[in-house]
Amino acid sequence: MTAHILVVDDDPVQRRLLKGAIERHGHIAHLAENGRAGLEYLKAAAVEYRVVVLDLLMPEMDGLQFLEALSDLGIEIPCIVQTGQSGIDTIVQAMRAGAFDFVVKPVSPERIATAIANALKLDQREARARAGRRGRSGAVGFSDIVSASPAMLRVLELAQRAAASDIPVVLEGESGVGKELIARAIQAGSDRAGKPFITVNCGAIPPNLVESILFGHEKGAFTGATERHSGKFADADGGTLFLDEIGDLPLEVQVKLLRAVQQGEIETVGASKVQKVDVRLISATNKDLIEEVKAGRFREDLYYRLNVFPISIPALRRRKEDIPHLVRVFLQRFASEQKRRGSLGIAGSAMALLTAYDWPGNIRQLENAMFRAVVLAEGDELTEADFPQIAAQVPGYLTPLTGTPRLELAETGPVRPLDQLREPDVAEPRMPRTNSATIASTSPQGEVRKLSEVEEELIRFALKFYRGQMSEVARKLGIGRSTLYRKLKDYGINPDDPLQTAA
Repeated sequence: MTAHILVVDDDPVQRRLLKGAIERHGHIAHLAENGRAGLEYLKAAAVEYRVVVLDLLMPEMDGLQFLEALSDLGIEIPCIVQTGQSGIDTIVQAMRAGAFDFVVKPVSPERIATAIANALKLDQREARARAGRRGRSGAVGFSDIVSASPAMLRVLELAQRAAASDIPVVLEGESGVGKELIARAIQAGSDRAGKPFITVNCGAIPPNLVESILFGHEKGAFTGATERHSGKFADADGGTLFLDEIGDLPLEVQVKLLRAVQQGEIETVGASKVQKVDVRLISATNKDLIEEVKAGRFREDLYYRLNVFPISIPALRRRKEDIPHLVRVFLQRFASEQKRRGSLGIAGSAMALLTAYDWPGNIRQLENAMFRAVVLAEGDELTEADFPQIAAQVPGYLTPLTGTPRLELAETGPVRPLDQLREPDVAEPRMPRTNSATIASTSPQGEVRKLSEVEEELIRFALKFYRGQMSEVARKLGIGRSTLYRKLKDYGINPDDPLQTAA
């Protein structure tokens, strides 16, 4: 479907490149040389603009000012911000101002096309309809998986290729990244669509019952077997069997699984003959299977049988550009499920908070946080106050006594009364420049030191030199505050403890 896209950029070369990329995908590009001109385009409303592609740094009116002006005018249109900086602080600023998505320059035509497609796809009415269809059918296809991350788009491309055959697939990734969702999409995109999709969490089954649950048992096969049980392989006959946490499968069961993969035969516990099954196998693991093989916990022959088509799914913290899209999808789905009256939106500052967080529990954790927020929401917009647990874990996020959270770049140095504030005495420099400021590049043994050791020492020195003022430390080191806090955590440095920051 053709859409009118407004490009706001002061660089004529960049405008031409974006125009070409947009028109190549069947849309119509309108060009504005700065924020003020872009606002005039929108006010004139000569056409219905569906998306704005906005540069962040422009003369007269920059991208953030443009977003604020849109908010003041009550104009609701998804804005994709272009930024030359990939730091989390820049991303947070853009999301707080109401940006729908962001791309980092230099941006490829494919990336900008994907961002525009996602902005068009996530129209509220379409999202509600999609949520309703999913609720009725339970089927998940590739069109239901929204992503703007190049790494995740590569995952989807590989998964679509895998869907075209019956090749065994192993999905690798941390818990909660959406391995089962990808497995269901592979099933839905294959010739086995509409056939059984059976899931088994190998790590949740007692070891003495794994064989019976997978392959079934005959009546009287063992104590307590009062009737015949078919097993998951037989249940999945003709369809797909999804083995989650395959690395937790006991070694003795791995032998029978190898036979099922190699010959398409299973041996029911207590049966006198084997049974033929036609099953497409998709496995998932949050472990490094090759390390499990080396440790003797996973059979090498089974590993090579299963690991024919591995797909590694990145953690959510590695694809933060997906967070705004996922938030909107969950928001629409849960608002529909809760049968809320009226629409429910999300404030830009709340979106910034969710984007700044690293989500150790990945998409599952984000989904749960959104569900809780929607259930407890009292107004027509989710704010930072609806995510107190997340706010408590984001460095630099302050919660004042009023109980209203806010995200701000605050100094962490000691607070002094106003009457004690004065200009620093020239005769009392912050820190004497002595030999302690020298960081050695080699060890006492004459070997080049590890980069992590030098980095840790430099961070400790900067903390002491700038007296724990985190904004100054991050700025002088050339990194974002979130990156600085993450490195402090990695190195076990407490910036409030002078003993730990001693050079």
